[in-house]
Amino acid sequence: MTLRPLLPAVCAALLFLPTLAMAQNDEPEVDCENATTQMEMNICAGRDYQEADDELNAAYRKAVAAAETMDGESKDMDEQLVGAVDALKRGQRAWIGYRDGQCDLAGFEARGGSMEPMLVSGCLADLTRKRTAELKAFYEPGD
Repeated sequence: MTLRPLLPAVCAALLFLPTLAMAQNDEPEVDCENATTQMEMNICAGRDYQEADDELNAAYRKAVAAAETMDGESKDMDEQLVGAVDALKRGQRAWIGYRDGQCDLAGFEARGGSMEPMLVSGCLADLTRKRTAELKAFYEPGD
């Protein structure tokens, strides 16, 4: 397989990266309650995902602490009952792969178009909030 057909796409991507980096550092002020342009909606969807990801990270830290406590209590009874932390980490890694693939797929609805980032970010936010709820159920059973 030759990579020659990919060369124009790679060059275009390399030209776009500095623009993307500048855009992230110089993000315009956007009122997400009244976003009307696609650029504004993309920015707001990205912010929504970032907020969801921050919540997930906080929940994950609590879940790890709960799993460590569970392992510590189990170790006192039987060493073979230990493994909650490892199971949590394996589950989280697997979930990240699922989330990323699923949200890449969601973007194909507008592949290459200006709406694609919004679709991907919306998917990421949605799945991240669902995972946060799963983690909270682990360390806050019955709430």
